[in-house]
Amino acid sequence: MKADRIFGLVMMLVALGYLFSATHIQTSFLSDPVGPRVFPYMIGGAVILCSLVLVIRPDANADWPGLGTILQLAIALAVLIGYASAVRPLGFIIPTAVAAGVLSYQINPKPVSALLTGIGLSVGLFVLFKMILGLGLVGFPRHWF
Repeated sequence: MKADRIFGLVMMLVALGYLFSATHIQTSFLSDPVGPRVFPYMIGGAVILCSLVLVIRPDANADWPGLGTILQLAIALAVLIGYASAVRPLGFIIPTAVAAGVLSYQINPKPVSALLTGIGLSVGLFVLFKMILGLGLVGFPRHWF
């Protein structure tokens, strides 16, 4: 119970910091009426509500994960941090394929399936974000072209 309350308070502080940083988002005079701050505000508000639930009603019989699960979570966290730092220099497709492949392998340890999932997800998301939504993604490193 104590761990849930501590985690809830920590997440509430993180959400408040997130909301404070969202107040510094610059808006142009051509932005839509809703503005770019609404989505971060919604995320921060949802995290605060969930944190309040953890503080007010903690789970009395919480089971902590085993060492294997903690190791899997640490690997996933390392992959996501590496992904975030690799997207700019390597483009979108390569880091997304690697990250999606590794995470897929963690879910279902079949190498061929994980490889195909990583490649399919990276190419599919690139087509969705670049071609359909018109975002300014770079597919591969700029120095390749």
